[in-house]
Amino acid sequence: MKHLENIEKLFAKGNVESPLLETFDSGELYISSGKILACDPLLTPNKEAFTQSFPKGKFPTFIHKERESNTIAYAEVCFSKHPIVKWEMALTQGQDTKNLEEEEIFGYPVESGMGCLMDEDSQTLTNQLEKELYEKKGNQFLGIYEEFFHNYFYEKDKMITQYNLLKPYSDKENNLLAFEAGYGEGFYASYIAYDKDQKPVKLISEFIEIVVD
Repeated sequence: MKHLENIEKLFAKGNVESPLLETFDSGELYISSGKILACDPLLTPNKEAFTQSFPKGKFPTFIHKERESNTIAYAEVCFSKHPIVKWEMALTQGQDTKNLEEEEIFGYPVESGMGCLMDEDSQTLTNQLEKELYEKKGNQFLGIYEEFFHNYFYEKDKMITQYNLLKPYSDKENNLLAFEAGYGEGFYASYIAYDKDQKPVKLISEFIEIVVD
């Protein structure tokens, strides 16, 4: 798979070193269950988590933008600084890369223009928040985007950021990393980097392939 080979080259030294990309620290993602998922939360609010189990705790995240377009190309969660020995496509139950043609991928669809990386518990809490807001507001409920997501990205209808960490409940540590997914609608794959002990080092979602020679 050419996508995987390119990811290996781009992140070969752990940190991205490409003049085509600019990297931003996007804060720490809280992983409570070790089950992580990637999704468009407005399209698939009950997305299945990846089969790979991840470490629990708080981990740094990074957004990598394509410099020329100022568009998000990659979203990253970093679990350790161990040397990377291999990369694999992140899969959900029942998926097998042996069933893919050379340029095919497993991934998640985006229709709202927004993608997320989060723990499965955070997905449950976001869905719980939506239910509570609906029950509280009834006909005044504007939808989970307007009620929850919108204010993290806009101020007086002016966009203030392309990515952010969101907390469904202020009294809980659970959060999610939400971001503009590349140029918007699409189908996007995620990849996992492993160390020599088969432990995850990084989780990457790719929206724009930055080709490395």
